Amino acid sequence: MALYGSLATLRAQAPRTDGLATAFAYVEELLRPDSAVQQRVRALADGDTQKIELTGGVFVIEQVYETKLRADGFFESHRKYIDVQAILEGEELMEVSDLARITVRQPYNADRDAIIYEDNPDASLLRVYPGQAAIFFPEDAHMPTLRIRTTPVRVRKCVVKVPV
Repeated sequence: MALYGSLATLRAQAPRTDGLATAFAYVEELLRPDSAVQQRVRALADGDTQKIELTGGVFVIEQVYETKLRADGFFESHRKYIDVQAILEGEELMEVSDLARITVRQPYNADRDAIIYEDNPDASLLRVYPGQAAIFFPEDAHMPTLRIRTTPVRVRKCVVKVPV
């Protein structure tokens, strides 16, 4: 099931794999004040997204967006990649559900590495703030990018994609 917390917590609880080690090293750089990674992500304009290749098939999607209403979100899961989602700036709500408790709406799309699911009002909620991250495994349907409060918040975030 999904993991959530500080980088130190995630390192202690996650499986010890080369791919996750690469992801954690990237997140560490993201969170280091004035690092090249942090400067690059802070330089992104609203709505921008960029993909950066790391090593061992791991890549990261750096992005800036405004959080959205829950009604505009959707649950997804992936088969080929584990998501390590780390917040640099802003805050968002992420929901997570075990695949056994959710119904497929759109079957697997290999080009997007995504399965889309029907809503699950019984999903667990994660409030994710700067310096925190969540790891979503293939067994975790997740809905990130959601508003915590009534007004949207700009989020600077990175999703590190780690091959399964």
